[in-house]
Amino acid sequence: MDYDKLSSLPAMFFANTKDIGNRPFLWAKHDGEWQPTSGEEAHKKAIALSNSLIELGVSKGDRIVLVSESRPEWMIADIAIMATGAISVPAYTTNQVNDHAHILRDSGAKGAIVSGPALAKNLLPAATEVGIDFIVAIEDISTGSHGIAIHLWDELISRHDGTVQLENDIARTDTSCLIYTSGTGGVPKGVMLSHGAIIANCKGAFQLLNTLGLDDERFLSFLPLSHSYEHTAGLMFPLSIKAQIYYAEGVDKLAANMEEVGPTIMTAVPRLYETMHGRITRGVQQKGGLSEKLFLKAVENGRKKYEGKRRTLGEALLDPLLTRFVRDKVARRFGGKLKAMVSGGAPLNYDIGTFFKALNVPLLQGYGQTESAPIISCNVPKKNKIHTVGPKLVDVDLKIANDGEILVKGELVMQGYWNMPEETAEVIVNGWLHTGDIGELDDDGYLIITDRKKDIIVNAGGDNIAPQRIEGFLTLQPEIAQAMIYGDRKPNLSALILPDPEFTADWAKETGKPTPHNLVDDDGFREAISAAVDRVNADLSVIERVRRFIIINEPFTIENEMMTPSMKIRRHIIKERYGEALEALYVR
Repeated sequence: MDYDKLSSLPAMFFANTKDIGNRPFLWAKHDGEWQPTSGEEAHKKAIALSNSLIELGVSKGDRIVLVSESRPEWMIADIAIMATGAISVPAYTTNQVNDHAHILRDSGAKGAIVSGPALAKNLLPAATEVGIDFIVAIEDISTGSHGIAIHLWDELISRHDGTVQLENDIARTDTSCLIYTSGTGGVPKGVMLSHGAIIANCKGAFQLLNTLGLDDERFLSFLPLSHSYEHTAGLMFPLSIKAQIYYAEGVDKLAANMEEVGPTIMTAVPRLYETMHGRITRGVQQKGGLSEKLFLKAVENGRKKYEGKRRTLGEALLDPLLTRFVRDKVARRFGGKLKAMVSGGAPLNYDIGTFFKALNVPLLQGYGQTESAPIISCNVPKKNKIHTVGPKLVDVDLKIANDGEILVKGELVMQGYWNMPEETAEVIVNGWLHTGDIGELDDDGYLIITDRKKDIIVNAGGDNIAPQRIEGFLTLQPEIAQAMIYGDRKPNLSALILPDPEFTADWAKETGKPTPHNLVDDDGFREAISAAVDRVNADLSVIERVRRFIIINEPFTIENEMMTPSMKIRRHIIKERYGEALEALYVR
């Protein structure tokens, strides 16, 4: 596909689904079986829905909110909205009533598409409060009167045969979607992304992965499609290469879905890899014996090989056997056909990355943000440097400012924040997107991220400290599930620590503590957590060491607003909750 000649995302969709024809395109599980939607079927439904939306009064520039779990209808709805010339506004399925009200009101939405009654429960009150023209329900939401016209998906599609596509004047520079940031630092802002910005990202991804021999690819999609990362890398990019897309049943069934589907390419956030690392290592420890010894040797040997360290003759001779008895078994857990797993959305801990690299899992770390559609850089398969986020994508200009901030220019850069000209002017200066991230380039042009500019802690001595790095080391310990570092303008660092629930249960059982039991104030339990902190401190510089910590028993979650839907911690919310307790650590 010639990405440079594409006029819009709908143009790409209609051209490629026509080529796919009767072959499977989008997959979802129904009644325990994977059921396909062909390219032709998706093509016709998108045209039919687009025509019906026009009949409902949707015109160029209107905003339509899309609230749905990941499923084939998500892509069809997204494209149908754009095909009218309107702007798609994806919303997280975890949004509460006030979140939906903010997005509906801020975007000035004309209508909304919702998957079913579970998600309509929070959308309908918000839509009634704000006042929109209509709601399209993919499944019957069986609701009473809300003063809003409700139309059923199947009825709208049945009005048209899906063959007469209306002409439109969509340009590459038109806004395709309005994606709201997850709000790590405050109220979510609507990021305006042009058709060209996302197409440019697809081109960059193609150039990056084409060395793997892209042919009949299978994507397993499980991140929320309302996240710009999955919207581009897990939806629009596979569409651009005519790949099959399988929609996972959920994180809890992801491992089973991997083995069933055999994906060739996946995108995920570091939290998934951390969870998988924990499950794999715990499983190995439980087996013990020779299995555990072989596994640990495979990781050790693989890390030495990756890092270019000297291996003994015995280690070199043993490696093929370790591949057969350890690494090949791990590969089968991932479906056995993986060409690349791309990590993005947050920094990947180096030890986690080398763990999977040592097991021959093709893990590539990338970097980006919603404001850049979102991919800026990514490691390449043939020269993968785990400690970096790789070289910039094709057609991206990148430079490091005097203060270390990463600046980016190119078609991928957003058009601005919706109705926020002052905020837009702050982050886009002379065409350069000021990412708010701090980094440096190595001799090969690979980008190394050190931290978020606004998250950097400046201690009492004026030293700059990256909290995410320390948090990553802490959560790598088996005793610790989550952590947040604190210490701006303080003489030293402190931390909030959430113990790992499995470790907590095992510790309580071994020590004879009753369960459930609140161990936050238990001296013995605190000593166990302190030992984990001490292990981390041993590898940190003096100014990075955690001197004091508070054990908490409430996890950072989306529901309590201490974590974003894209799995980043909301520092300002956490500080509001625990600020007094953290400050008390510094009172003598």
